[in-house]
Amino acid sequence: MDKKEMILDPHVHMSSRTTSDYEAMREAGVVAIIEPSFWLGQPRTEAGTFKDYLSSLVGWERFRASQFGIRHYSTIGLNSKEANNTWLAEQVMELLPLYVMKEGVVGVGEIGYDDQTEAEDKYYRLQLELSKEAALPVQIHTPHRDKKKGTTRSMDVCDEMGVAPHMVVVDHNNEETIREVLDRGYWAGFTIYPYTKMSSDRMVEVIRQYGAERIMINSAADWGISDPLAVSKTRDLMREKGIDEDSIHRVVYKNALDFFAQSGQISEEDWINGVEIDQSQKFQGNTILRGGQTPQPKEK
Repeated sequence: MDKKEMILDPHVHMSSRTTSDYEAMREAGVVAIIEPSFWLGQPRTEAGTFKDYLSSLVGWERFRASQFGIRHYSTIGLNSKEANNTWLAEQVMELLPLYVMKEGVVGVGEIGYDDQTEAEDKYYRLQLELSKEAALPVQIHTPHRDKKKGTTRSMDVCDEMGVAPHMVVVDHNNEETIREVLDRGYWAGFTIYPYTKMSSDRMVEVIRQYGAERIMINSAADWGISDPLAVSKTRDLMREKGIDEDSIHRVVYKNALDFFAQSGQISEEDWINGVEIDQSQKFQGNTILRGGQTPQPKEK
C-alpha cells in the first residue's frame, strides 16, 4: 500500500465494534489503530471487571485486529466518568501500573474531565504522575459540557504538574478550543462524529485555517452512533475540497505516529512491510472465525 494511502486512527474503541468493522477499515487504508480505555455505558461494579477489560485491550483486541492486517495499540487509564466512583477508582489505580508497561501500550488515557468534579481532578492528577513515571504520552478527554473551561483546566493542570505539552494530545477539540491548544504547544485531536464533536466538513475548514501541524483526526467509534470509517471519509473529503496531500497525510497518519512514537512502543516498521495474516491462528484457544467460515489464506 502506498504510504500516502495509509491511515492511523489514534482513538477508536474497537471493543465496541464488530469484527467486520476491522475488515472494512483495512480496505479503507487503516494500517494501525490506538484504542483508549473507555467505559461500558453502565457502571462497572468491581475492580475485576476493569482487570478483564484492560487485559482484553492488550490481548484479544491486538489479536483480533491482526487477523485483518491491522496493528492494534492502546492507551491505559481510568476514564473521567468512572473516576467519580472513588471507592472503585482507588482499586483501579492499583491495577494501572500493572498494564501501562505492557507491550503495545503507547500512552496513559483517555483521562481528564467529564463533570469537572473534585474526584475527577484527583484521579486525573494521579494518572498524570503515572504517565511521568512510565515516560508515556498522555491522551486527554475534554468534557462535552463546558468544553472550553475543561480544556483550559486540563492544560493548566499539566503545566502545574510538569507534564510537557509535547507529551500530551488534547482530544475532542472544536473551533472554540483549537487556538489555545496549539498556542500552548499541545497536540490537538479532533473526533469526527455524526451528531456531536466535529463533522468532516468542519474539519476541512479547520485544516484550511490552522494547517496540519500537531493536528490529528480520529473516529472515536464506540457503542454509540459512530463511524469507524470516519477518518477515511474525511480524508476523501479533504482531497475533494483541495487540501494538499502533505497536510492530509499528516493529519490522518504521520502526526499521530510521531506523537505516540514517543512511547517507544509504536513504529512504522511494525506495518510498513505488511502485517502477516493467518486466520488459522488462535488466541488462548479462541479464533475470530465461526462455524463454516474458511480461514483467509496466510499472507503478508
